[in-house]
Amino acid sequence: MLRSFLPILVFFIMTMGLAQEPLVADVKIQGAKRTKTSFVKKIIKLRSGMVLDSTIILEDMERLKRLPAVSHAYFQVFSSNDEGRHNVFYNIEENFTLIPFANLFTSSNDDFAFRIGLQEFNLLGRNITLGGFYQYDIFNSYGLSIKAPYLFSKKLGLAFNYHDFTTQEPVFFDNTTADYRYNNNGFEVLGLYEFNFKNRIELGFSLFTEDYEYLSGATNAQVPQALNVDKHLIKLIYEYNDLEYFYQYLEGFRSQLNFQYVGSSDASLPEFLIGFNDFTYFHRVGQKGNWASRLRLGLASNVETPFAPFTVDNNLNIRGVGNTIDRGTGAIVFNTEYRHTLVDKNWFVLQSNVFVDGGSWRNPGGGFGDFADSQNIRIYPGVGVRFIHKKIFNAIFRVDYGYGITRDASRGVVFGIGQYF
Repeated sequence: MLRSFLPILVFFIMTMGLAQEPLVADVKIQGAKRTKTSFVKKIIKLRSGMVLDSTIILEDMERLKRLPAVSHAYFQVFSSNDEGRHNVFYNIEENFTLIPFANLFTSSNDDFAFRIGLQEFNLLGRNITLGGFYQYDIFNSYGLSIKAPYLFSKKLGLAFNYHDFTTQEPVFFDNTTADYRYNNNGFEVLGLYEFNFKNRIELGFSLFTEDYEYLSGATNAQVPQALNVDKHLIKLIYEYNDLEYFYQYLEGFRSQLNFQYVGSSDASLPEFLIGFNDFTYFHRVGQKGNWASRLRLGLASNVETPFAPFTVDNNLNIRGVGNTIDRGTGAIVFNTEYRHTLVDKNWFVLQSNVFVDGGSWRNPGGGFGDFADSQNIRIYPGVGVRFIHKKIFNAIFRVDYGYGITRDASRGVVFGIGQYF
């Protein structure tokens, strides 16, 4: 950040004695190979003829570094032939953005499971994401998605998702467990709008069908063994993002609110609301360290149902706890970890990780006192390692080992692509 700011600082010191404000003669883009120069100029704020403003330039740098196609960006300022006017060069280091991915994990019955897919994060050189996946988790699943945040303008875009998702899900009731085949098939359309550099919103709807089919385990006359229902969902996502990026390092604060209304075609199934907010904070520690923390607060309509929406799961919130071991209608989860770079080469980073994951859940139909119940509290410290490719977007392979220290705790290894949060 300091190196990026020095050219502007020197320039303003040299021009302090001039009555005329320095102006931008032209903004030139360098290093963009697959990314369209016209797209870069579309989303940045600096324009020819504007007053040379370091605040705008630094904001443009952060905006570019947030793009999946950009691994790093910096700028240079040079005097032009016209007195008082200057050329500004935006220099871009691009990521490779056509990314295959694979994720290995264990299913709810401890069998081998995996997800593979392919994503292009810079389709047509315009920051459009197109991707698809296939998952084997006892059953077969697949999905397709496209996201174009700047489709209509520098502020307005669109996203579309389709999925046919099938898993074996444990359902908990009367201190017993039953396994169901769960299928969720549907599509989602979202409008994307960016108010300003730090604030954006997504608003849209989803139409889908949920199908629960009993497989094995406990039964109860009040718990259906088969359920197939058409549902509709309205979703609102609001994000405040004040993060600064420098390769694998992050600094700053981000808050993301996800609020949903879910209705049903079956009058016997009540409509319900669900909302959760992720607060994340990152802080640089020296030259090689990064402290990262996430707090998730979530509540849903407190319906006494075995199909509660918040789950306790290895891959979502508590590393080492197991695969979907419990459900609730409310969640408080806190994850904190220290990431330290052990090896940092031109393209490769080896990063160590020490973490503590903790959380508690409200039982379906229960009260807020459930959060303090020792049976619902889980704390899992652990260690991990990250293998990072600096020139490929989100090419982070992580391995974590979590060890529970609370009641009836387990332990386990969790694999994944990308940082845990």
